[in-house]
Amino acid sequence: LHLSAVKLAELHSDLKIQEKDELSWKKLKAEGLDEDGEKEAKLRRNLNVIMTKYGMNGKKDSQLVDTNYIKDGTESDTLDDPRLEKLWSKAKTSGKFSDEELDKLWREFKHHKEKIREYNILLETVSRTEDIHKNVINPSEENLVKEEILHNKHRELKEKLRSINQGFERLRKVSHQGYDTTSEFEEPRVIDLWDMAKSANFTEKELESFREELKHFEAKIEKHHHYQKQLEISHQKLKHVEGTGDKEHLNRNKEKYAMLQEKTKELGYKVKKHLQDLSSRISQGLQHNEL
Repeated sequence: LHLSAVKLAELHSDLKIQEKDELSWKKLKAEGLDEDGEKEAKLRRNLNVIMTKYGMNGKKDSQLVDTNYIKDGTESDTLDDPRLEKLWSKAKTSGKFSDEELDKLWREFKHHKEKIREYNILLETVSRTEDIHKNVINPSEENLVKEEILHNKHRELKEKLRSINQGFERLRKVSHQGYDTTSEFEEPRVIDLWDMAKSANFTEKELESFREELKHFEAKIEKHHHYQKQLEISHQKLKHVEGTGDKEHLNRNKEKYAMLQEKTKELGYKVKKHLQDLSSRISQGLQHNEL
């Protein structure tokens, strides 16, 4: 796959979560609690997203360019969207951002690109399901269940599209005006969650509690970013030492690299699991709004 050390650690975290979710689903299925197959369909969608994200789906053009802004800079990746490319170009030449802020903004752009990719995968899944449903001649109880599944998928599409629109509007504003120093959160995923939480059916007390939890979540993400950077630096050092023939120095670097790799995987898993839990809670609040 030719993935960097950071990308390999991220892949490990994604697959670990997928494995845990599949084990949970198998228990549910054994107890007859997934009769409509919705949870199984969601697992397949999630796996499809992972395979597409890391170029494992057999399509040559689907793999993200393997970059890390620490190592390669921000120029060597593309955003696959003319609107995003235009905004990014404007932000780079505006003189409103420090190097650190440009790195942070680039993470926001990449996060937005991932959201669009996931939306398109879900849209394709829904379209295929609808085509199959239209070709069924005799209506039955099973088809009514499938209609409910389609309804749930359309609701999920609606939520993702709302998040994409909110995210683009934020990128447009930040690219033109620069970062607001009074902004409550900095991490793209946390900003998304907070914007959605404010639209959900939470009481003031629940929203304040959620705000505090998001602060802890953002700190966890920052810690993960720190270890990702250290892992990438360690990987570069290891490659350099391998060419020197100094076995003692090489062993020390291998030990440090292995430690950083495990820590990065562990933190990556915790961040993604926490994100999953927070997203689920917001989704429930948004669904309640529609009832």
